[in-house]
Amino acid sequence: MKNLTCYTLFLILLSCSADQTQEEASVANPYYDQAFAYLDAGKADSAFRYFDQARELFLANKDSLRVAACLIQMAITLTNQNDYFGAQETSLQANDYLDVENPQHHIYLSSNFNNLGRSTYLLKDFDRAISFYDSAIQFSDDSLNTRIFLNNKAKAYHDNKQYAEALKIYEHIIQENSKNPREYARALTNISDTRWHQNPAYNAAPHLLTALHIREQENDKWGKNSSYAHLAAYYEQKRPDSALFFARKRYAIAREIKSADDQIMGLQMLIRLSSPDSTKWYFDVYRRLSDSVQLARAAAKNQFALIRYEVEKNKAENLKLQQENAVRNLQINRQRTITGMVSLFAIALIGGGMYWYRKRKQRLELEAQNRIKASQLRTSKKVHDVVANGLYRVMAEIENKSDIDREGILDRLEDMYEKSRDISYEAEDPPIQQIDYHQKVTDLLASFATDSTKVLIAGNDSDVWADLSVEARYEIEHILQELMVNMKKHSRASHVAMRFERHNHQFSIHYSDNGIGLPPNFQKGNGLVNTGNRIKNLQGDFTFDTGENGLKIRMTFPLS
Repeated sequence: MKNLTCYTLFLILLSCSADQTQEEASVANPYYDQAFAYLDAGKADSAFRYFDQARELFLANKDSLRVAACLIQMAITLTNQNDYFGAQETSLQANDYLDVENPQHHIYLSSNFNNLGRSTYLLKDFDRAISFYDSAIQFSDDSLNTRIFLNNKAKAYHDNKQYAEALKIYEHIIQENSKNPREYARALTNISDTRWHQNPAYNAAPHLLTALHIREQENDKWGKNSSYAHLAAYYEQKRPDSALFFARKRYAIAREIKSADDQIMGLQMLIRLSSPDSTKWYFDVYRRLSDSVQLARAAAKNQFALIRYEVEKNKAENLKLQQENAVRNLQINRQRTITGMVSLFAIALIGGGMYWYRKRKQRLELEAQNRIKASQLRTSKKVHDVVANGLYRVMAEIENKSDIDREGILDRLEDMYEKSRDISYEAEDPPIQQIDYHQKVTDLLASFATDSTKVLIAGNDSDVWADLSVEARYEIEHILQELMVNMKKHSRASHVAMRFERHNHQFSIHYSDNGIGLPPNFQKGNGLVNTGNRIKNLQGDFTFDTGENGLKIRMTFPLS
């Protein structure tokens, strides 16, 4: 049954692709048609010879797909004749003529990998067999064929004692087979048998009997043979009388379907289960049948060994002819190679030059765009720091001081106007005056003090700012201004403290207030992002500490 199934499966695959390849088969090949005629007549040896002759003709006409089809049929025949190594070798040769990228070749690839899996499984190399079945499944585009390949893979897992993996596949198969009684019965039998092997205490009888009942209704003789075998094995240790009943049924159905292997396995179980007076008769039948099968298979194996020898001899002769042709064409090929290499070098040189030119052009354009973006970012940052925060500082002073210094405010507005003009003309930032910088810091912080908000300053003396670079003073001024603006906008603080200190070549700024702190889902705005960037420009770092008692910020950077 297994041999017939492999031939039938491949014939189905061929019929599915007949319409696709009919136009390609423009040259008639009588050997190919005759090979199938012998195959239908059960003459495997003659079919094997004609498939090889058909392969040679297809090879001469450069029909790689038909060459692969012939090799696959030859490989299946070798598997059925128990020449598993020869089957593997022939199947691997067939793969050389198939293109995994061509969808029309996928049905041939799936069948070939299935045969590789089957021959490897029969050699008890279960891990490699599973790998081949995976490839068969990968290239299968038919649900029925896929279920067959999955079932083969699960069987390999089962025999390798990987019952959990086998069950996963069987359970997947049974979900898809619910509308097909025969396939459902097969899947149900496999699941029950696997669960029983995984757990000997498992009661497999109900599902095995259900599967048998379905097969009896369908008159599925091969299916009944399987059910009888599984039930006999299950009951052998639990209920020997039931096991004997199903073993007799299995032997009877095996004779009806003319399966020598199943008859032998049935007789083996009958010998173990029968009474002593029956055991001798069963043993005699078993010995005669086993000897007959072994002799027939040995003869077939020898016959196919001779056929394979002739095939290999033909291959060697063809190879010799190919070598002679290669020698005759060597000089032409060398000349073509030299010409091709020169052409490729010229093409590569031209292509490389064009590629380098395009890349250079793209790089220059990207650098120009990045410079524009960087300029826009600097301008935006200056507008935020100089104009926006400066205006807010003036607004805060006007709002919170009763005695307004009109001249001072006008001076600051005029200063912001000049700075905004400088920004518009992309002028460089004016150098920061280093004289009385601590007084400038005091004025900046004090401008945010009101009757309701007290600002305390500590450590702001001329010594603390000594030797601080002009760039660092510029960045600190805008950092302090940004902190005070954010305090004024958001904190609701009544007391603000700012402390400056330098220690061990580190400059630190400590800010604290008794406001509402930061919200739980706080995200930094543009101002604080700019503040962080300024600290990074000084190779420093800053941290936040918030709670019910307000906000604390600590900023540090190294002194050069």
